[in-house]
Amino acid sequence: MSTKLPVTVVIPVLDEEQNLPGCLARLGRFATVVVVDSGSKDRTREIARLAGAGLVDFRWDGQFPKKRNWYLRNHHIETPWVLFLDADEYVDDAFCDELARVLPSTQHAGFWINYDNWFLGRRLRHGDANRKLALFRVGTGEYERIDEDRWSHLDMEVHEHPVLQGSTGEIAARLDHRDYRGFDHWLRKHNEYSTWEAHRIALLRGAGNAVSGDLTPRQRKKYGNIGKPWLPIAYFLHMYLAKRGFLDGYAGFAYAFAKSVYFWEIGVKVGELESGTHR
Repeated sequence: MSTKLPVTVVIPVLDEEQNLPGCLARLGRFATVVVVDSGSKDRTREIARLAGAGLVDFRWDGQFPKKRNWYLRNHHIETPWVLFLDADEYVDDAFCDELARVLPSTQHAGFWINYDNWFLGRRLRHGDANRKLALFRVGTGEYERIDEDRWSHLDMEVHEHPVLQGSTGEIAARLDHRDYRGFDHWLRKHNEYSTWEAHRIALLRGAGNAVSGDLTPRQRKKYGNIGKPWLPIAYFLHMYLAKRGFLDGYAGFAYAFAKSVYFWEIGVKVGELESGTHR
């Protein structure tokens, strides 16, 4: 029997019965798989149990820590590595093979994971790159802490990034990011995300450090330009033309356009917050 990868996969979920079966089905090579549930009303919990995954209940009280940090702080992880996956993210053998080669000898504290994004049923091979710092050694850090006790209702670290002690590398093999819940769900989810990001940016600007602190270079660039009227147009042109999103057909156009609207929405919401017209 092949040796299991020394990684605990943690999957935070809420009503993920459409995505979770495919995600869990590909995790047989990992030592431990845990589903952290926020009170799902569908078959999510049953699916996790049938797949043999560990199941942990989480109820957010509106304060720090949120779901991922809560798990890191309150549960003993027996493996040296932890990988946080969303239910709509799918590994393959190439990814597992690379982990088997890299992890035993690496000196890195964590690894950036690259994703192939799917939109409107099509894999996007061009346009916006999608990656996250989602794999790291247990005990080297946790997700950044953001003061959101008064304004956030998202119980999981979505845009927060891990702050680690040590260097980071990158896994070349790509995961699939494919949500089977459709465009309507994408719109509702990104409306929530844009509200979160608007409050985050307004808070940073109010503290006088909109482009400083522990932000990643990408965050500093994005947060520093949100609200400028040219940003949504520049984003669309860059992703659709310069990054050749047009080669992905209508799905490439729709994704670039939808993301440009997303950045416009953040800017509008930041303006409301900073002017005091909405809280």
